[in-house]
Amino acid sequence: MKCDPTLYRAAPPSLAVKPRLIRHLFLPPLVILLMIGLGYVGFWVSEHYGIRSLSENGERQLELHARAVESEISKYTYLPSLLELESSVSLLLNDPTPEHRQTVNNYLEGLNRRSRSRAIYVMDTTGRVLATSNWRDVDSYLGEDLSFRAYFQNAVRGQPGRFYGIGSTNGEPGYYLAHGLEEQGKIIGVAVVKVRLEALEERWQRARLEGFVSDENGIIILSSDPARRLRSVRPLSDDTKERLARSLQYYWFTLNELEPLARERLAEGVEKLTFPANTELVSDDKEISYLSQTRPLSDTPWNFTLLTPLKDLRREAINQGILVAVAFALVAFLLIAWNERRKVIATRLAAREALQEANNQLERRIAERTSDLRASNERLKGQIRERRQAEETLRRAQDELVQAGKLAAIGQMSTSIAHELNQPLAALRTLSGNTVRFLERGALDTASTNLKTINELIDRMGRITASLRSFARRGEDQGEASLGKAVDAALQPQAVFA
Repeated sequence: MKCDPTLYRAAPPSLAVKPRLIRHLFLPPLVILLMIGLGYVGFWVSEHYGIRSLSENGERQLELHARAVESEISKYTYLPSLLELESSVSLLLNDPTPEHRQTVNNYLEGLNRRSRSRAIYVMDTTGRVLATSNWRDVDSYLGEDLSFRAYFQNAVRGQPGRFYGIGSTNGEPGYYLAHGLEEQGKIIGVAVVKVRLEALEERWQRARLEGFVSDENGIIILSSDPARRLRSVRPLSDDTKERLARSLQYYWFTLNELEPLARERLAEGVEKLTFPANTELVSDDKEISYLSQTRPLSDTPWNFTLLTPLKDLRREAINQGILVAVAFALVAFLLIAWNERRKVIATRLAAREALQEANNQLERRIAERTSDLRASNERLKGQIRERRQAEETLRRAQDELVQAGKLAAIGQMSTSIAHELNQPLAALRTLSGNTVRFLERGALDTASTNLKTINELIDRMGRITASLRSFARRGEDQGEASLGKAVDAALQPQAVFA
């Protein structure tokens, strides 16, 4: 059977090769760009909502710590006005004798110890210190002229003096509260309380809080990070620098600006600041970002700023961005794999349909060839049946001829066979008669010998008749013959005639 070679001829190349090549060249870079873009979007969204959450939490922290600063400051505001009720202070201001000065020194020393302030002192209207709580110390304020201080100038005019500065005597920073002492409507002196606020800084450091307090000049006067103290949060003009230098408010310290590497305003009082990591409270990173939230403090021109590090938020936002990028890459990979799988399945289905069509055509051609072969086979079977019938007829004819030959041979051998049978019969007759006589005489051994001989003669006769019967029977063997049996059958007549 021959098959048509056109059925299995390869199909011509598809025109979709070029688009497929273009797709394979440009799809991976496109997926990578989308992955980077979505990762950045995920990072930005996570950071945006994270900053919003930190801002809401920071508002509560800002309010809590700002009130703590206000409480720390306000608990000393009554002390300067309290001296107006002490008669010994009025006596000293009207009559500054050594006895009155010592009395006021002792009183101020006890009041300072009970209030846990840094120092309490009284000045006359010229700004000279007449009595102080630290009169026993080497660096006592006694006798100093502090008329250049802004808190004295405000208090002597009847205004509340609120001032943070560094002492000109010992260089110790402190918060000064001044009050004009009046008598009969006239200011006769000024009472000043100096308070140290470093306890707030220590409290912030123990709580790992990052924040600072800036005064009316924009100078950081309190900070959880000592490196930020006495630095300005905004640029200072030359006139402001000259004025601060004349007042010695910050002694001779250089007032450098706290310049962030980056500043982004998010809302009113809320900024995103980035500083170089050169302080003791940050890690070894090159820079660190903060969420800055500022609130003014009541009863003072100061501002409290809370700094919330964005390092953990940035790390979490990066992780979210990476997660989004990886998720997109996984989805893109699954979609590409599904698309390729779909194409493979479609190609396989098309190939299967083509193969099925070719198989159908081949089956039709095989059916046609099979019908021809079946007809030829039927004709051949008819010829084989006819030949077998002829062979069977010939075999039966041959068997009839053989049987006829056997019967003819038996007829020819009947005389010899009769002669062969008469001899044993005569002997049997003689032996049987003799055996009867021997038995009558009691000769049992001779009779037994005669009986054995009779048995042998009977066996010989049986063999002759068996051979004759076997020769006369129709042969039903399948073409096989025993050589030993044939030799025995040929020698038997000779034994009979012997």
